[in-house]
Amino acid sequence: MTRTARIPLWFLCTAMVLSTAVSLSGCSKVPRRYVRMAEPDTTLSMLVANPEQYQGKVVMLGGTYIEEEEDEQFLWLRVTNRPLDQDYIPHRPPSPEGSEAGSYWLIVEKAKLPGMYRQWARMTVVGRVLDQRRLGTEPVLALLYVRGWGMSGAKDGIWEHVNPNYIPSPPGGRRIQ
Repeated sequence: MTRTARIPLWFLCTAMVLSTAVSLSGCSKVPRRYVRMAEPDTTLSMLVANPEQYQGKVVMLGGTYIEEEEDEQFLWLRVTNRPLDQDYIPHRPPSPEGSEAGSYWLIVEKAKLPGMYRQWARMTVVGRVLDQRRLGTEPVLALLYVRGWGMSGAKDGIWEHVNPNYIPSPPGGRRIQ
């Protein structure tokens, strides 16, 4: 005679709801507000081919830090492109010579970015496209958000541009009473 275990239906339903909630909360590598702000499915080759179309818009790209420059006010980071997957995780482009194998620049105020960015093996970047090019065709993004992954989890990090002087205003400039 075989015995079968009977699991109450309420227990199965609760377990399914909890597992779904946990898996959904851990999927996004980028906060939802940045995903909504960004132009969907933008690639580096699109930015290079149509710079005027993206000027002033927010985009998401992946990359690997390769070099930096400083001036009096800003830190300039040159980043090799790493296309993002559906979960906003950067990966190597399919071809090392293809249109997605180029570079772009990030600009951020000096001393704002945590020093650990030099140990990030890859980054997911959210930035506003500026009306500038470096080295001929490389786009420049004003950094708004970055998530970095180190070679080990110990060097992972997140940075957001927070402006303490920013005072949000309602749409249309109407005052709230």
